[in-house]
Amino acid sequence: MRYIQLKIVLCFVLFAFLPAKIIAQIDQKINLSGIVTGADGKALENATLSSKEDNSTVTTDLAGSYSMNVTENTDIEVSAAGYETMVIKASPAANDINLKEKESNLVQVAFKKEQSEYLMGGVSYINLPEIVAKNYTTYSLDGTNTALIGGFNGTLWGMGQALVLVDGAPRDATTVLSTEIDQITFLKGVSAVALYGSRAARGVIYITTKKGKVQKQQISTRFDNGVFIPKSMPEYLGSAEYMHYYNQARANDGLDATYSDETIYNYASGKNPFRYADVNYYAPEYIKKFYFNYDANVELTGGNKTARYYSVVNFSSQQDPLQDFGEAANNNSNRFNVRGNVDVTISERVSATIGANAIYNNSRGVNTDYWNGAATLRPHLFSPLVPIGMIEEGDDASLAVIKNSNYLVDNKYLLGGTQLNPTNPFAAIYAGGYNTFASRQFQFNTGVNIKLGDVIEGLSFRTDLAVDYATSYNQSYNNSYATYEAKWNTYAGYDQISSLTKYGKDAKDGIENINNSAFNQTIAFSGQFNYLRKINEKHNLSGMLIASGFQQGQSGVYHKTSNASIGLNLAYNLDQKYYAEFNGAYVHSAKFAEGNRGAFSPTASLGWKLSEEDFMKGLTAINDLKLTVSAGVLNTDLEVNNYYMYESIYSQTDGAWFSWRDGALNRSTDVRRGENLDLGFAKRNELSFELEGSFFKNFITLKSAFFMNTVTGNVIQPSSLYPNYFATNWPNTSFLPFINYNDDKRTGLDFDLRFNKKVGSVDLALGFTGTYVNSEATKRAELFEDGYQNRKGKPLDALWGLKSDGFFTDAADIANSPSQTFGQIKPGDLKYIDQNGDGIIDNKDEVYLGKAGWVGAPFTFGINFTSKWNNFTFFTMFTGQRGANAMKNSSYFWMDGEDKYSVNVRNSWTEETKETATYPRLTSLNSDNNFRSSDFWMYSTNRIDLAKVQLTYDFPKKALQKTFFSDLSVYALGSNLLTISENRDVMELNIGGAPRTRYYNLGFKALF
Repeated sequence: MRYIQLKIVLCFVLFAFLPAKIIAQIDQKINLSGIVTGADGKALENATLSSKEDNSTVTTDLAGSYSMNVTENTDIEVSAAGYETMVIKASPAANDINLKEKESNLVQVAFKKEQSEYLMGGVSYINLPEIVAKNYTTYSLDGTNTALIGGFNGTLWGMGQALVLVDGAPRDATTVLSTEIDQITFLKGVSAVALYGSRAARGVIYITTKKGKVQKQQISTRFDNGVFIPKSMPEYLGSAEYMHYYNQARANDGLDATYSDETIYNYASGKNPFRYADVNYYAPEYIKKFYFNYDANVELTGGNKTARYYSVVNFSSQQDPLQDFGEAANNNSNRFNVRGNVDVTISERVSATIGANAIYNNSRGVNTDYWNGAATLRPHLFSPLVPIGMIEEGDDASLAVIKNSNYLVDNKYLLGGTQLNPTNPFAAIYAGGYNTFASRQFQFNTGVNIKLGDVIEGLSFRTDLAVDYATSYNQSYNNSYATYEAKWNTYAGYDQISSLTKYGKDAKDGIENINNSAFNQTIAFSGQFNYLRKINEKHNLSGMLIASGFQQGQSGVYHKTSNASIGLNLAYNLDQKYYAEFNGAYVHSAKFAEGNRGAFSPTASLGWKLSEEDFMKGLTAINDLKLTVSAGVLNTDLEVNNYYMYESIYSQTDGAWFSWRDGALNRSTDVRRGENLDLGFAKRNELSFELEGSFFKNFITLKSAFFMNTVTGNVIQPSSLYPNYFATNWPNTSFLPFINYNDDKRTGLDFDLRFNKKVGSVDLALGFTGTYVNSEATKRAELFEDGYQNRKGKPLDALWGLKSDGFFTDAADIANSPSQTFGQIKPGDLKYIDQNGDGIIDNKDEVYLGKAGWVGAPFTFGINFTSKWNNFTFFTMFTGQRGANAMKNSSYFWMDGEDKYSVNVRNSWTEETKETATYPRLTSLNSDNNFRSSDFWMYSTNRIDLAKVQLTYDFPKKALQKTFFSDLSVYALGSNLLTISENRDVMELNIGGAPRTRYYNLGFKALF
């Protein structure tokens, strides 16, 4: 008992005095001071040192010095922009601190990696793991469009389709997932892309996949389950309403009605949809209200100083929007891929890298184009199903038909059809068989790096090789089938089927059909000498001599797509303050005649880091400021669509027949093209300026560029520059050669403006990006009678058409107006303005209407916002565009003859609605006059989209201590959520294809 009492007393003493001792230790403060340095021992200004325990934060001054009072042995977190965060223990011995540069601060540019602060103009980049952590997506370029990168809106500076490189090889962006990507670099300026040669003239998007690291093996898993919800469906008239408006069209044409009032009533009543068909192709029984996709991803990373590895396995599956009926129940799309990257340090001088990727795509579909049928087949033409339960009793002939049918849906229905529609999408889905698409892609790349410092200090050599092979094919089972048309009677007082008419026959031949086989092969190679040297700690020299090229072959195309060049890079900077860089490439193309197959492309850039100047040191509001200017010429054959276009062509293959020698037939030898051995490269000439800076202790960062470029010598075959007898229709003869003539001009700017602020315990980040591009055709071979039709001086994406002047009101209005030459004109037809005053409306009256935005609207922009509080991260992204237009020219808007009617016809012109009509008169004939390009059909595509919202929760480390997780995150997101536009209803439609959708997703990510 005494021992127990003694233990209690001792415990009391411990609990009474130990906290006091601890408190005494906590209260023991020390002064921590020193200098924070970074690369090359350079002092770091505005580095941050934080002690959470002491709730204390300080920043370094111009000399990198700091001083703070903290608790001894507490953790001090040291961070600086562009450097790895370091955690040290507070002790009297802790003074000077050297931070290691972030690997992510290295940016992949042409044939090398460069520190982000040393980048010259025309280059932007994103480190994708940072983005995916708060903005999950699977497509490699999704989310980067307009919202995160200035200068990119699907194209780079409005130049058209950019060259996409994945780990240095030309590859499709769809072959790599966002979870596999480490960095994406956007090379926009002519100097940034020159070393890649001719085919880089429209810019380069360089995707770098993840690599292994020196660390213990780390396993990352991610699983996502998403749902697609259609956001907009086309609205078409039902059978009865269609018949009403079709009769109206007939009346407008002066013809008798096709459908009687009784017929229209029967179809409107809905009493027997099998007899009076009223098919809505977008009804829930045919289209799902939602459908799912699944995505699973496993990544492994690790390695040591000798070898580092990264590998990923991904599987995704997506359902089909068609309902589960017939073969559509088996529709699906699956993707599986495996990627591996290994980096090996063979010796102090030699290192190597190996990467491989295999992608398997499989999808299954039905043997019909359902969406095209949904856009064209009128609702009353046929009933998809014929109910056998409504066959008149005793109709042995019909019962025999049922017995002999191979396709009886649910044992209750035959497949419906008519003589004019013996096949249809529904019958094909039930009985027409199915098809599968298979694609296999294999990618391999390897590289070797050799240090040659023992030969010349700073010299190294690197070579890379990539080989890709892809194949695809369709496999199908094509069944023929019979459809049935019912003849109805009502003499028993209710609807009965008195007989069936059969169209076609049921047959399954069991033949496996293989078609659309295709293959693609890519071989890419580069070899380069690199030189890097620092002299007297101020003079930084670097250079590269590069030989590179690639060839891409595809089935059915004789000539391969080739790109070959020899490049030279020379760079110098003085004390990281003044920069100069030269990039030049001698490009080669076999598309031209000998003697014209090579050309040199010189470019140069100058940079000035103003923030390093003494006169800027006192401006505390400016942390970093750099100005660059770039200029150059890049020769390109991208505008040359084929080989041997410089040669003349003489042919007898389709020459005209003529009689000679007593009626014997001979063929003429015709000239198809004239010769031009001087045909050569088009040239991209460019001048650009870029300003980059950070302000108010990195509260604001800005990167903005202004560019002017011209592409001169685009290849055309102009008839307007030669006498008209150089080309004749019969015999089919042309002496016209291809020449370098047309010139294009683009001017514009881009910007990336970001704000970063910590408010209490909340980290806030707001970003604005934008791109403005104005294009102009500065030289054209054209011969219009009226100057307003000249393409010169107009945008490259100009929309041309007639100017409308309302509807014709009556016959007198038609008689008193200029004569329109596009078919018969009646009241209710569109009236056009006579631009040239010749009293005739024809193609000569077409004028410039607006910009189409084919390579991005003139102004595209994005807004992204991130908020972090405790373990929650909220991210949202808006995108938008202004200044472009489009035409309502699909079958949903242009309807005549026997076309399917959309709801737009409800506002069509009649004598009764002439004051309020917004749609031309209906006609059962042809309406060329109304349905042609004009401002009547043009609409603005200005819009703002709520593109993404995601909420992420990261579980606290303490909560995971007793689990096998080292990190665990869950997130919910939505994309394509909202469109704000005056023409939203038009832009959300997708006529002839699956409906556009919103997407919602739940996912989790775990790290082991």
